Amino acid sequence: MGLKDIFRKKKEEKKKERKGKKEEKGRKGNKGKEEKKRKKSRVYSQAKQKEKKTTVWNVLRFPHISEKATKLAKENQYVFNVYKQANKTEIKKAIEGLYGVDVLSVKVINIPKRRRRLGRITGWRKGYKKAIVKIKKGQKIEIIPR
Repeated sequence: MGLKDIFRKKKEEKKKERKGKKEEKGRKGNKGKEEKKRKKSRVYSQAKQKEKKTTVWNVLRFPHISEKATKLAKENQYVFNVYKQANKTEIKKAIEGLYGVDVLSVKVINIPKRRRRLGRITGWRKGYKKAIVKIKKGQKIEIIPR
């Protein structure tokens, strides 16, 4: 029986050592997790701030040139293709910043995608978002440089 007791004591000592190491790791691990959470929250908040900053090329795609757009240009209304996620306030800020004009109103039109067929092959014409921007009288935006 003496030999069995010796082996039991060794096993118990090893278990105690393992528990002690796990507790130490657990304490260190919690600190690390808290630091990681803080870093993640900082990164997340910085990403949010970057998203809030809207730039012209994230909002405006290009001026929409058509017969209707040229008629509207005579009435101080200009048409632009914009990105799907852009909203009226972002469009207004982008145009004021890029062209240096005072925007009175912005109207937004979502053109849906359309199904097109060529023979027996079917496909889709892409949808897009269009903005009609009304500016102050006397001001002008030169869409096509001369």
